[in-house]
Amino acid sequence: MKFGVSAYSFNRLLKAGKNYFEVCDLAKEMGYEGIEFIDLNLEYGCGEASVQELAQAIFAHCEKIGLPVIAYTVGADFLNGRGCSAEEEVQRIKDCVDVAQILGAKILRHDIFWKLEGLRSWKEAADRTADAIRQVTEYAAEKGIVTCSENHGLIMQDSERMEYMMNRVHHENYGWLVDIGNFMCADEDPQHAVGIAAPYAVHVHVKDFLFKKGAEDMPEGRWLTTRGGNYLRGTVVGHGVVPVRPCLNILKRAGYDGYVSVEFEGAEEVLPALEQALKYLQRVAV
Repeated sequence: MKFGVSAYSFNRLLKAGKNYFEVCDLAKEMGYEGIEFIDLNLEYGCGEASVQELAQAIFAHCEKIGLPVIAYTVGADFLNGRGCSAEEEVQRIKDCVDVAQILGAKILRHDIFWKLEGLRSWKEAADRTADAIRQVTEYAAEKGIVTCSENHGLIMQDSERMEYMMNRVHHENYGWLVDIGNFMCADEDPQHAVGIAAPYAVHVHVKDFLFKKGAEDMPEGRWLTTRGGNYLRGTVVGHGVVPVRPCLNILKRAGYDGYVSVEFEGAEEVLPALEQALKYLQRVAV
């Protein structure tokens, strides 16, 4: 396994004035072997005129410093669109595939949907979105890019639902971005869930959480509420309750040998947290 980091982990630094190129330098200096990006934002570039131009500049910089771009992650909603028709949403994500190609990324991760919008069943929503997802992955396959969706967004966050989605799309170029920590947002045991997800894994995110039962008062601070009413707060990988080591072992036994990418969502200082996360992963993923 190789260890990467999401530019999302540097959000506080980006908002404070860092740019994408500086973030890449920081990741390389810490020892990460790759970096991924989420919905490129021109505000975090250096005056580029378009997302495509920014992607080309990032690719050139990462090639110069020896830090590959391992994935491009974009928001999507194939059920309700994002202010556009379903056909327009498919085209928009195909355009994102083109950006991933410019970045040199071999993985494009997109959402499935966020709200049921009057439907009673997640399964019905999955059925309605499968064809659009298949269209995107067929386009991406022509460019040598694998597409995937993440257990993410509360509705499609647990293993049963995501496995259904994998088999409903049923395309060899479409897989699962397995986020080890996100299963807890649906109150599912990560070890159980990763055992189901592992055969479909094409990319992996690792994060960690502090946990409190919903029977207690919600603590102050940056906590979120799970589907079942419990409380989670992001923390440094290795400091929380997510069973990272056994989950990585499950993935390895299933034959996964790709990148494990850190997503840091905690309140701790960013750079020390990411340094500690990498050291932890290097220690436990053996």
